[in-house]
Amino acid sequence: MHIFRPALSGFSCAVKKIAGSKGTHNQLHCLYCTNAAAIQSDKIHLRDQVIHFHKAGSGSHHILCLPGALGSGMSDFEPQLKGLGSGGDFTVIAWDPPGYGKSRPPERKFNVNIFHEDAYVAAALMQALGVERYSLLGWSDGGITALILAGTHLSNIQKLVVWGANAYVTLNDLHLLEKVRDIDTWSPKMRAPMENMYGKDHFRSMWNGWVELMGDIFVSCRGDLCKHDLKGISCPTLVVHGSKDPLVPDEHPQFIHKNIPKSRLHVMEGAKHNLHLRQPEEFNALVKEFLLEEKEEDMK
Repeated sequence: MHIFRPALSGFSCAVKKIAGSKGTHNQLHCLYCTNAAAIQSDKIHLRDQVIHFHKAGSGSHHILCLPGALGSGMSDFEPQLKGLGSGGDFTVIAWDPPGYGKSRPPERKFNVNIFHEDAYVAAALMQALGVERYSLLGWSDGGITALILAGTHLSNIQKLVVWGANAYVTLNDLHLLEKVRDIDTWSPKMRAPMENMYGKDHFRSMWNGWVELMGDIFVSCRGDLCKHDLKGISCPTLVVHGSKDPLVPDEHPQFIHKNIPKSRLHVMEGAKHNLHLRQPEEFNALVKEFLLEEKEEDMK
């Protein structure tokens, strides 16, 4: 195993010799080559964990996309890889967190420190790829990880965008999750990506484990996910919220906004939890404008 550095700005990847072959072959390959950005797929070894990720674009401003619960870079960020990865401004990297998507084995182990552990691995991924400064796009669970990462790696993070995230869990949140615990009540369109990724039985088991984890955090940690990390965030931050998000009440984006010094809150009227997938053009334009702003003054 060694690090291969192809002729792509700010990018490197782990490669390995394929059994029975002559020489070393990198695993990098192109998944999409359309008018949108070409999306590449690769894996990198970080200690005892294999991390899979997708990459698009070659701009000088790097973005790390962090998916939601059980999600992968492709299932949760394909419109951002294609949209933000084109145009030459950004290099977009969307990872599969440990135990999710193709970052398996090992399988995901749910524990109350999982978001802080993910933040540590995400930082290690970017370091291994040779990217010192980058912005974060964090959705839902990925938003929690992004908040922690921004609050603990101040010198590495340029800007932060989070949506569908919360810094703590309430009893009302647990009641909302109970309503969606049974995957048989989900629409086929919502279930399909996860069932294709994990198989129906394993998806059911993983989702149940995740819902149980939120209950454990509520009891063991008094619901605290990352409240104490917020005030340490010094980078300009955009908090986006869908006004019709059925899983994240208004109090959560408002709390995040009020507790991050350089933040602004943008509400997308009529949008739901996965607003970046339902309204990708509007979301991508909003994010692009924010990330390319030159002034980094207090935005409150």
